Amino acid sequence: MHTLVNLLVKELLQLKRDPKILPILFVAPILQLLVLGYAATTDIRHVELAVCDLDHTVASRQLVDDFTSSTYFRLVAAVPSQDRLDPLLESGTARIALTIPAGFAADRIAGLPGKVQVVADGSDAMAGTLGLGYAMTAVQLNSALGGLALQVEVRPKVLYNPDLLSRNFMVPGVLALISMVMTMMLTAMALVREREVGTMEQLLVTPLKPGQLILGKMVPYALVGFIEILTALPLVLYWFHVPLRGSLLLLLVLCLPFMLCTLGLGLLVSTLSQTQQQAMMLTAFVFMLPQIYLSGFIFPIQNMPKAFQLVTYVVPLRYFVVILRGVFLKGVGLEVLWPQVLALLGLGTLILALARLRFKQQL
Repeated sequence: MHTLVNLLVKELLQLKRDPKILPILFVAPILQLLVLGYAATTDIRHVELAVCDLDHTVASRQLVDDFTSSTYFRLVAAVPSQDRLDPLLESGTARIALTIPAGFAADRIAGLPGKVQVVADGSDAMAGTLGLGYAMTAVQLNSALGGLALQVEVRPKVLYNPDLLSRNFMVPGVLALISMVMTMMLTAMALVREREVGTMEQLLVTPLKPGQLILGKMVPYALVGFIEILTALPLVLYWFHVPLRGSLLLLLVLCLPFMLCTLGLGLLVSTLSQTQQQAMMLTAFVFMLPQIYLSGFIFPIQNMPKAFQLVTYVVPLRYFVVILRGVFLKGVGLEVLWPQVLALLGLGTLILALARLRFKQQL
C-alpha cells in the first residue's frame, strides 16, 4: 500500500505541475456545460405508450387503435388498473400513459365529452412535448372520424418536468458527457505519456505489480472526475435550475460504475497507442463519438435501426444518462435504477479485465 500511495501522489503531482492541463480539467468542462446545455432537440417517433382501458368498449379500443396505428406511438404495455402506470413511467418503460375511464363510450353516446387522461414523462422533454402533441392529434382524429368532433376532452399532465424544459433533460446528459470525456481522455494519455518520456522503464523496475500500476493510474483520474462533477453541479443546479429530486450521495456513488467503464476504456486505449496523439484520436473517434451517437443523449434509440439498437446495449453512456436523469428529475433510487447499475458494473469489469490483459501482454 505504501508503494501504491507513492504512485498516486506522483500522478497527482504530475497533474499539478502541468500548467496546460489544469485549464482543460476545470475550465473546459464548465464551457462545455454552458454551450451544450442549450442544445436543440430533435423530432422523435415510436414514443413508448402504456394504456389503461377501464371502459372495455368498441369506442375505447378504437381510440387505442388510433394511437398505435401511427408511427408516433409504440404500445409497450396494457395494464388493468391506473396505479400500474406509474412504475412504467418511473422506470422509463413508457413515456406516455393513456387512461380511458369507465363510461367513456356511454358519455360519447349521450353527447357528453368523453374524458381521457394523458400523462407524459417530463424527464425527457423531447418525448414529453411531442408525445402530448401526438396524443392530442390522435384524440381529435378519433373524435372527427366518429362524427363527434370536440366531444372528447383531454386532460394532459406532465410528470417530473412540468414545464417541459429541454435543458432539464439535456444538462444531466451533458454532465455525463463531460465526465466521460475527461476521465477517458486523461487515463488514455497517462500510460502513453510515460512511454513517450521514457519513464515507463523506471516504473517497471519498481516493486509495483501490473495491477497496482493500473490502479495507480486510475484512482487519481477518478478523483479528478469526481472533482469535475462537484464543480459542475452548482452550475447545473443554480444556473440551469435543474432540480435534484433524488439523493446527492446516491448520485455520486452511482458515478463509480460509470467511471469504472470510462477509466477502463482509457487504459485500453493506452495499450493500443504508441503516442499521445494516437491516444487522443483513438479515444475521440473510436470510443467517444459512437457512445454519444448511440447513447440516446442526442438521438432517440427507438428511432435507430434494429442493429444499432442492439449495439447500444454495450454503450456505457446509455445507462449513465438514464441514471442521471432518473436521480435529477424523477428522484428515483436503486429500486428503479438497479438494471442500469448492474449493466455498468458488468461492462466495467469486462473492459477493465481486457485492458489489464492487454497491459500484461505489453509488459
